[in-house]
Amino acid sequence: MKDIGLVLEGGGMRGVYTAGVLDFFMEKDLYFPYVIGVSAGACNAASYISKQTGRSKKINIKYIKNPRYLSLRNLILEKSIFGIKFVYDELPNKLEPFDYKTFENSQQKFVIGTTDCITGEALYFEKNDCRDNILQIIRASSSLPLLAPMVKIEDKILLDGGLADSIPVKKAMEDGYLKNIIILTRNKEYRKEPTKFSGIIKIKYKKYPKLIDTILNRYKVYNKTLDYIISLEENEQAFVIRPASDLKVDRLEKNPEKLAALYQLGYEDAKNNYNKMINWIQKSN
Repeated sequence: MKDIGLVLEGGGMRGVYTAGVLDFFMEKDLYFPYVIGVSAGACNAASYISKQTGRSKKINIKYIKNPRYLSLRNLILEKSIFGIKFVYDELPNKLEPFDYKTFENSQQKFVIGTTDCITGEALYFEKNDCRDNILQIIRASSSLPLLAPMVKIEDKILLDGGLADSIPVKKAMEDGYLKNIIILTRNKEYRKEPTKFSGIIKIKYKKYPKLIDTILNRYKVYNKTLDYIISLEENEQAFVIRPASDLKVDRLEKNPEKLAALYQLGYEDAKNNYNKMINWIQKSN
């Protein structure tokens, strides 16, 4: 599988679908040489690369009712709806320890997508170039506009990777992986609508005009990317796993039963597509 990449979409709490897919992959000892993800996709990728089956599921469902994880309280205290200290310190370092050693020793190439607030363009980080601040970069990739502060890394000011490049399949192809497994977090019929918060966005980010343009045009780019992915799929250049049904799970979903159902859907979709996917991989090689 040396030429096959794995591309992971974000989607906030809908990323628990991807956790289900990746847990099935790990049970099958299926690891791809190249992994690229944005936002929740990058978070799930980290546990996949560290080979920690069930970790993402546990974090997203076990702690969802804990206000330190996801709440308006966090937005007031930390200016982030996801608790920064809890999610990026206490969880990975104490409560659900992240296996840094396995992650760092992995031979998989891991690319994390962020959005540069100055240029409005996608900015990518590779695991081996940012070992000392990997959680900070994943945090930047997951920092939702209006709901999280910008993240400064060296001379860059960053926000959610999904703004500039929601499904980074073209980046994977630029990096030499012309055939990719793509995990989406929306069903096939979904298309994104223009944001309802354009007025607030223009006020909040008035110092960042290119970022505003990126956010306001995101739905157009996203929908074009979906069309492109369908064309890749039809030409057998991509194998796509997406929700077989729409469970109506919100980006900021706090219902553990809904999240557990979405996780299970991801697991079952991966299981149901496994033989077909393996045949596609063998044919691609």
